[in-house]
Amino acid sequence: MVISSLNIKRIADLIGFIEECLNELRTFHGISQEEFFSDKRNPAYVESYLRRALEAVFDIGRHILTKTYGFKELEYKKIAKELGNRGVVTEELSDKLFMMAGYRNRMVHFYSEITPLELFQIFNNNLGDIEEFLRQIRKFIDAYIKEK
Repeated sequence: MVISSLNIKRIADLIGFIEECLNELRTFHGISQEEFFSDKRNPAYVESYLRRALEAVFDIGRHILTKTYGFKELEYKKIAKELGNRGVVTEELSDKLFMMAGYRNRMVHFYSEITPLELFQIFNNNLGDIEEFLRQIRKFIDAYIKEK
């Protein structure tokens, strides 16, 4: 059910933006915890690029759900669930996106509670979830274009 056409260029631009954020985050790959904590700018840098990447992830999801399925005014956790419910992403990834939505909300509304340690753990252990989102969105877009 297509409500209106997806703006493929907008999605591609957001994918490129997410990739840029991931590239910035990858600059910390292999850094020790001690080295990461030695410069107080490091956690702020990681937090900024992570938050920006997550914002773009959910902007893509919102755009797809609005244009393809007619949703209106979706909050991030609902975007995560509906992407899975509609088969845009797998249920497994949908569950991870739900957790990402909660973390993004913490970053924005409870920013003083975000710790350098959790940021260190996220860029070391969870960037693959965002990369998987990009893979699945590309697959969805390819199928969408073939249907047109």
